[in-house]
Amino acid sequence: MKRIEHIYSKNETYALDDQITLLTRGVAELIDEAGLRNKIQISLATGEPLNIKLGVDPTAPDIHLGHTVVFRKLKQFQDLGHKIKFQKSWIWKT
Repeated sequence: MKRIEHIYSKNETYALDDQITLLTRGVAELIDEAGLRNKIQISLATGEPLNIKLGVDPTAPDIHLGHTVVFRKLKQFQDLGHKIKFQKSWIWKT
């Protein structure tokens, strides 16, 4: 496997095992690796990128250093050709 964490090309498709290796690096626990593997495999077969969503407003004043862990993982998905979307979180008041 080449060092894909430093070599990204929008025109290149990375193999399933290369994507799984990069995305699971630094992860303490992966709840459903089989599900992730299946979704990436379908993405590779159809040529459609995964849509990854995070329910946080990246411009909010309460974003803190702890969010960088999630942002870095999202960047890895994006660098592998998948689409990232931020969705504003709503706080329901009672």
